[in-house]
Amino acid sequence: MKIAVLGSGNVGGALGTQWARAGHAVLFASRNPNSEEMLQLIARAGANAHAMSSREAVEGADVVLLATPWGATESVIAHCGGLAEKIVLDATNPLGPGFALTHRGDDSGGEQVQRWAPQARVVKVFNTTGYGNMENPVYDGKPSLMFYAGDDSVAKDVARQLSDVAGFESIDAGPLENARLLEAWAVLWIKLAMQYGHGRDFAFVKLTR
Repeated sequence: MKIAVLGSGNVGGALGTQWARAGHAVLFASRNPNSEEMLQLIARAGANAHAMSSREAVEGADVVLLATPWGATESVIAHCGGLAEKIVLDATNPLGPGFALTHRGDDSGGEQVQRWAPQARVVKVFNTTGYGNMENPVYDGKPSLMFYAGDDSVAKDVARQLSDVAGFESIDAGPLENARLLEAWAVLWIKLAMQYGHGRDFAFVKLTR
């Protein structure tokens, strides 16, 4: 696959590097593709990774990872032409002050992304854990969980494949409206990590009997 990464910070950098090393073509979007930071990221990711403008990255991509800060997400989508017909993996969380969700109850950030990009095929995924777990999601030989939720079966299958490649145990969490649950789950992980002393080096796993 050709994957455009919008938001090449910790999350985008970790996932893009995983996918590039697995053989996918990864197009990191940047306002300054030749910056030292981007050159270091490309060097870590390997020969399958490239840096370019966001428009160029999206134009050539089959899949778009949306890993932008929430406050920039709407403008990035608009700048990229609404991401029409693209499979969009929405890794954002609509966080306000105090890690409070700005969209909750009968709405979610994932559903808002779909409204901003009505012709895209949005899947909420890669939003429920920290970037360290995206670099290495395995604990004591057990892969940690990654949920995905969306309304398009083909897009969800792509999300599952890319989650599997990154080393997660991938679980279908139903339709896009269940992004409401996944974003609340993200807040739980963030608060446990940042406020309640667990740090970033923990993850959730699935145990079955």
